[in-house]
Amino acid sequence: MSQSLAFDLPMLTRADGSPALCLVTGATGYIGGRLIRELLLRGYRVRVLARHASRLKDHEWFNQVEIVDGDATSEEVLAQALTGIDVAYYLLHSLMSKNDFEAEESAMAESFARLAKAAKVRRLIYLGGMVDQRQQSLSAHLQSRAEVGEVLRASGVPTIELRAGVVIGSGSASFEMLRYLTERLPIMTTPKWVETRIQPIAIRDVLRYLVGAAALPESVSGDYDIGGPNIYTYRDMMQQYAMSAGLRKRIIIPIPLLTPKLSSGWVGLVTPVPFTLAKRLVASLKNEVVARNDDIRRLIPDPEGGLTEFPRAVQLALKKIKEANVETSWSNATFPGAPSDPLPTDPDWAGGSLYTDVREVLSDNPIDVIWARAESIGGDNGYSTATWAWRLRGIADKFLGGAGLRRGRRDPNHLMEGESLDFWRVEAIERPTAASPTGLLRLRAEMVMPGLAWLEWAIDKTETGQTRVIQRAVYAPKGLLGHAYWWSVWPMHGFVFPSMVKYVATGQR
Repeated sequence: MSQSLAFDLPMLTRADGSPALCLVTGATGYIGGRLIRELLLRGYRVRVLARHASRLKDHEWFNQVEIVDGDATSEEVLAQALTGIDVAYYLLHSLMSKNDFEAEESAMAESFARLAKAAKVRRLIYLGGMVDQRQQSLSAHLQSRAEVGEVLRASGVPTIELRAGVVIGSGSASFEMLRYLTERLPIMTTPKWVETRIQPIAIRDVLRYLVGAAALPESVSGDYDIGGPNIYTYRDMMQQYAMSAGLRKRIIIPIPLLTPKLSSGWVGLVTPVPFTLAKRLVASLKNEVVARNDDIRRLIPDPEGGLTEFPRAVQLALKKIKEANVETSWSNATFPGAPSDPLPTDPDWAGGSLYTDVREVLSDNPIDVIWARAESIGGDNGYSTATWAWRLRGIADKFLGGAGLRRGRRDPNHLMEGESLDFWRVEAIERPTAASPTGLLRLRAEMVMPGLAWLEWAIDKTETGQTRVIQRAVYAPKGLLGHAYWWSVWPMHGFVFPSMVKYVATGQR
């Protein structure tokens, strides 16, 4: 491990001199996964609350933390997670919930605040959104962020609410939106929010503030804006990004009549950010996000060399992307209501029908070579000679409001359980070893469809020494429309599935 970004800042300890115990919620999210690493580097003890703890096993810090497996909407789980905690980081949100996300966020915050007080937590730290209450009309996203902060600060527990605007870092939803818009559209017509002033901040500086806030005196409590050293319009940010990425200057033509709904659809189609999230992020861009003051910089001093300039933050993010070193991403976070049903074995689960497509191929290739092909499938690597069919399905999914294929892969060769892969979620990974020469990779579909679907590869050795690859697609329809969907796409299976299993088993496209 490298040195912590906040190594030069004070550290909170207990009365006996031992390191404080910190609870990190939202561990599968973009900020949470990185914060855990930073806290451990600084010397803190860490407890993690995760809805699906098994999805954390591939992180380097997995064996260094305590884990409470459960949902933050359960008060029983929260009470268990908060017991004995000194500092609790609140990094929960419901932005991907399609219905009343504001009510969900408020209810979670109220439970967390009350139980933190009962558990005698010494400090709450919350990462919210930068808001200016003087603005007449806040977006639903920013209004909810502000209300969650009010609930936590009213808990009776000393609370630091850090309010950030656009976070610049590899894997950040805001950064991915900026990146794809700039890279894919050298000429673009844009809504009037491209003229909104924004004070972006690098992810490394956000993490420094989060870690540094733990050791602030208990007398310090309140909300603090955190921003980087540069203030731009969104138009400026796109041009600065283009310059940092070595692209030509973008031609940007603002169209004031382009409504937030239309521009959300435009963002959803061009970028990997799904429509539900794009709609809420775009709605927030009408609000100026510039720090009201620099009070936080007097409490938590700048690092040597100062805060990260925007061009430098972009370069650092692009370097991580180029080197396939993106450790966490917005798309890997789980959210309430996301499909998480296990692969069903009982046909009654699907109302009496469970459709499967099973293909088996024997190969003379070594099992480790075959496994490497299976684990590298998707993203820029494609799927097989029928990758075109998946691309068509990805385009259709984007038009239906789904993720499409643009989420891509975090790493071109290696997967982690729980992360996103195009419009799939990695549900299970069992890598072959010398002691156990069998492997399993299972993906769960997150594309828009009237049912649930899985795709898996099981790999083992036969008695004759060959490697066997069994590819299985499973579909559990919901309602009559679900059955109709299966039969409508069934003709494509003859193109897609044989070429996929052939590629995994033999490497031939």
